[in-house]
Amino acid sequence: MHVPKPLPREALSRDADVAARNLLGCHLEVRDSATVRTVRIVETEAYLGEMDLACHASKGRTARTESMYGAPGTSYVYLVYGMHHMFNVVTSREGDPQAVLIRAVDPLDFEARTQGPGLWTAAMGIDVSDDRQDLLGGRFRLLQAPAPASILVGPRIGVDYAGAWADAPLRFGEAGSPFLSKPFPVLPDDVT
Repeated sequence: MHVPKPLPREALSRDADVAARNLLGCHLEVRDSATVRTVRIVETEAYLGEMDLACHASKGRTARTESMYGAPGTSYVYLVYGMHHMFNVVTSREGDPQAVLIRAVDPLDFEARTQGPGLWTAAMGIDVSDDRQDLLGGRFRLLQAPAPASILVGPRIGVDYAGAWADAPLRFGEAGSPFLSKPFPVLPDDVT
């Protein structure tokens, strides 16, 4: 039986587009007072910092984005539409606000709807109090696991306001996973 090892921080000290691909297949353990639940990451989106018009940091450093400027391997959790918590993994290096949104997960040891960023965080009890947490120990633990056999690539979802950045191929998903939040567009070279 494969026992996942902790993901080294160096694996997250990369640009978000590289880290987003590398996070596919990894496990995330979430602890609370009574249980530890584990999910497998099957869909991600990369946000490349201040130059990326779809990234929250494109407007500069604010109270909301402060955690994006932190160390790689910490969380950036925010509330959208007043009801959905979005969970991101901070990447790159301290001071460079790049992050990977975890869009969908496969629940490994429980049953829940997890085919979307708000659904899986609700199922795991994640909220804004989980912002700026170390993801390599404590309540959260990212673990190495085999990568998917093939990866789908496409544009991010819900960022139409971002001009040319809206079409950037920065969404990644495990081909064939029933847990993807939305289908990927069929493009000639979108499977790697």
